Amino acid sequence: MNASDNPHLLVVDDDQRLRALLQRYLTAGGFRVTAAADAAEARSLIKSIDFDCLILDVMMPGESGLDLASDLRAQSELPILMLTARGDSDDRILGLERGADDYLAKPFEPRELALRVSSLIRRAHGRRPPPLREVKMGACVFDAERGELTRNGKRVKLTGSEAQLMKLFAANAGRAFSRTALCSRLNIALERSVDVQVTRLRRKIEEDPKLPLYIQTVRGVGYVLVPDRVG
Repeated sequence: MNASDNPHLLVVDDDQRLRALLQRYLTAGGFRVTAAADAAEARSLIKSIDFDCLILDVMMPGESGLDLASDLRAQSELPILMLTARGDSDDRILGLERGADDYLAKPFEPRELALRVSSLIRRAHGRRPPPLREVKMGACVFDAERGELTRNGKRVKLTGSEAQLMKLFAANAGRAFSRTALCSRLNIALERSVDVQVTRLRRKIEEDPKLPLYIQTVRGVGYVLVPDRVG
């Protein structure tokens, strides 16, 4: 197996010494490891890299690990293992309620951490649906693998940003995304830009863009794709 095939972990902890130790140990154990010192750095990395698991410290300066986990869980199924110096049951329950999949109290055995991470990744792979091929929306079909849209069998030109947005919608059909979440996932600076892209997609897909059936607005939330069929 090539190194690039190994699971890629993101370790987020403000303790530089612990980050370095975990990076060395987990790398020796066959993982690819990227480290971040805080939630802001982690968010930037997650936008550009597909990680297989997040190892996240609870107590950090600025945004806490609990807040980061809660926000990420609203947008993604990325497995999250939380680390904490506080190991009582109330803390563990709070971490799980905020989106963590597992919880490990400090100090811990690095080997146990590696085993728990491997277990989380196996479980995540087991529950992932097969890759999407096509999303049907009336006369339109979106090929999620190629990023291509056709209408009545004829190809409809999409910009790169529109294709990226459709891929995200297609992979999460029926799931509503806030404008803020879409900006974060697609690396878009302004929420208004999301509205513009949605409007353009509706013109290419909907029979009546003013009364959309497929890319619907969820009041107080954002947007959701409701296709006829996903195959």
